[in-house]
Amino acid sequence: MPRAKRRRHQPLKVANQIPQIRRKEIEKALEKGSKTPEKWSRSSSWKSHRIGGKLVKPGTVRHIEYDLMDVEIGESWPIPITIIHGARPGPVVTISGAIHGNELVGPLALTYLRAPSIIGEDKAIDPALVAGTIRIVPIVNMPGYRRRSRYMTDGRDLNRFFPGNEDSNTTSRVAHRLWQEIFSPSDHIIDLHSAALGRTNMPQIRVNLANRLSNRSARAFGTEVILDSEGPRGSLRRTADDAGISCITYEGGGADESDPESIQIAMYGILNVLRSLKVIPGYPSRPRFRLLASGSVWLRSDYGGLLDVLTPAGSFIEEGELVATVTDPEYPGKSMEIRTPTQGLLICTATHPFVTTGTPIGHLLPIIKGLKTVRRRLDEEGLLVLSGADGDPPWREDDDIEDISVEGVWEGGSPDAEWGENPESAAEEEAEEADQI
Repeated sequence: MPRAKRRRHQPLKVANQIPQIRRKEIEKALEKGSKTPEKWSRSSSWKSHRIGGKLVKPGTVRHIEYDLMDVEIGESWPIPITIIHGARPGPVVTISGAIHGNELVGPLALTYLRAPSIIGEDKAIDPALVAGTIRIVPIVNMPGYRRRSRYMTDGRDLNRFFPGNEDSNTTSRVAHRLWQEIFSPSDHIIDLHSAALGRTNMPQIRVNLANRLSNRSARAFGTEVILDSEGPRGSLRRTADDAGISCITYEGGGADESDPESIQIAMYGILNVLRSLKVIPGYPSRPRFRLLASGSVWLRSDYGGLLDVLTPAGSFIEEGELVATVTDPEYPGKSMEIRTPTQGLLICTATHPFVTTGTPIGHLLPIIKGLKTVRRRLDEEGLLVLSGADGDPPWREDDDIEDISVEGVWEGGSPDAEWGENPESAAEEEAEEADQI
């Protein structure tokens, strides 16, 4: 029987380019990185996988508990980890959620991913067919998760303390232990996040596109929006990049909430990356197009009062379109309008109604070219129909996809800067990120 031919797809038109300086930086880094060999080989001998003092035999699945703190007395904060150690050699892929304890899209997606409906014989992840090792960590920050808090017990942000220090504060010690035993032995990391308290993100990938392997994983994930940034100092992604480890951050939904679409797309993207790495059988699905963003605009309120956001995250908005209104009970009958300065895709919106002058109320990716391509994927409400959402048909990555690039530089700080739960920390971080640009 003749082998079925792969479907061919018409390439999409290229829109505005990433700025020349950054594009050259990425191209130079990718060219240099292409000469760097992988740390593993598919022809190497394949032994049991060791993690946290426990062994996992090839072709098996094991669920363990790993202590965040190695203590004789006191709370050790055990976290669940599932290890699928394939029957054949391949990369170590670590998938993590809830580094921020109140971001629940990651724990939900990874709990579903660990289920018997996904892992097992003849399932999407069959240990007998896996080439490499998949390590699923649904809840990294167990103390924060138990307290429904973004932070560790000492009030610090775990995702600002990697690679950590075993002789420093509590958060730094936990970061050090996680880095040494969980993350640094990885070849690839997929870190799942949601927006901080008071806002919500449409599904998107954040990555340093100058890292060759991270670049590949970001594209393979299969979602439309990819934001190019180094990440904050002390974050897992930036630390992994500095160590030469592939790492991408998935953002979807908001803190303290379950977002079914973001969960669905997270699972879809993880399986895509695993397929692209040849860890599991199959071809990765592809999006209709990609937005490679090297520029964005934060929409801010010039007024104080109560915010009413009229346009949800994921909407395409025209220049001058009404995005939100601000009212104040002390001034009845008076309403102030917030309109967008340019057309583009609203990738994040505020959900907390209390605002003061200067409060960010949205994160906008300006789009000048490629408008027909984007508009073809909008629903009746003007929302972008995302690949991987329920009912979206799969397209195999049979040929190259043309990219729509958003031109410009970040305004108002990094896309990773926080603005929702701790105003003082947010201001400090925003200023710190601005200094790096």
